[in-house]
Amino acid sequence: MTLSPARVPATGVRRLTTTLYGYAFLDDFVLLYPVYALLFADTGMSLWQISSLFALWSITAVVLEVPSGAWADAVSRRRLLWIGPLLTAVGFALWVAVPSYWAFAAGFVLWGAGGALGSGALEALVYDELDRLGATGRYARTMGRARAARLLGTVASIGLAGPVLARGGYAAVGAASVLACVLTAVTATRLPEHRARPENADGDSWATTLRAGLAEVRRDRTVRGALLLVPAVAAVWGALDEYTPLLVRDLGVAETTVPYLIMLIWAGVTVGSLLTGPAERLGTAGLAALLAGAALALAVGAAARSPAGIALVSLAFAGFQLAEVLADVRLQHRIDESRRATLTSVASLGTELATVATFGVYALLGTDLAHSTVFAVLAVPYLVTALALARARAATARP
Repeated sequence: MTLSPARVPATGVRRLTTTLYGYAFLDDFVLLYPVYALLFADTGMSLWQISSLFALWSITAVVLEVPSGAWADAVSRRRLLWIGPLLTAVGFALWVAVPSYWAFAAGFVLWGAGGALGSGALEALVYDELDRLGATGRYARTMGRARAARLLGTVASIGLAGPVLARGGYAAVGAASVLACVLTAVTATRLPEHRARPENADGDSWATTLRAGLAEVRRDRTVRGALLLVPAVAAVWGALDEYTPLLVRDLGVAETTVPYLIMLIWAGVTVGSLLTGPAERLGTAGLAALLAGAALALAVGAAARSPAGIALVSLAFAGFQLAEVLADVRLQHRIDESRRATLTSVASLGTELATVATFGVYALLGTDLAHSTVFAVLAVPYLVTALALARARAATARP
């Protein structure tokens, strides 16, 4: 039977999205996530050593983020997406096979490298495949659902980590994490890729791609604005997420209640991911209103210092997650296919650096202020971003 022209794109989109959602779920279905800090401590690592491991992880991501994005524009993006999880699998295997400071350090370098290979490459591959199928209008909804799949993978790993650890110890948790990484790599090989790639005849091709991408940012104001919007939206709430358990514990609730309130926040983030399709119609003014509303919900919710306030924080995080995906959509619509992964990685680098800066600001403010106050103060950057978007919208509307 011959498929109709309308049927072929639908089949292609379904294959892409189904594989993508499986990849996203498995990529975050890592049972080591909630317990690796315990593994380090039980191995005898000091707090300083554990902190240095986290710093090494971040440094690896920062150093490799942009070069790996440029590389993804010069070679097969799908290839990088299956190599990355395998590097992470080797790192996890080291952690449980020879637990020691240097094994943990090597594991974080491999994990950071694996994550950098996929950053930028995944968004670029999905957008270009949808473009080939004439379905770029589905990009926001597709990436929102992919992020929801990641969140479900994380939640599932948190739920299973305890029972697996109780039965088999760190070895079992590590083995399950390695298996998840291998399955992620296998799933990545099933992602479609039809992009016409340049011949990688010389070793400097990725550097050439990087220079061309940065030149586009300097030349085109709309690209520059879309690129800067990504870290402006993603960094602060991404950093605050790490401190939500401290915010919740300061409410005075029972320790056993803390995980349930954290799950409430995660539920809000998941809902935000799933709303990206309809929300793409918001436009610049709508995005500004969304950020302003989420910022107010964050400030009021944190200052309330009550479970009801945590519900408002959850609502705020839903708005920030939604805005983050929409910011990525704006960027993808404005950049050229040949430099898509490069500039997406530049945006991710900006997010990493801004997140690290937010950690520093939080530590500085948190020395003298309560967590609820710090959360409220850090809502201000979102009001500033919303104001900047509103002014930009007004400037373009002015004759």
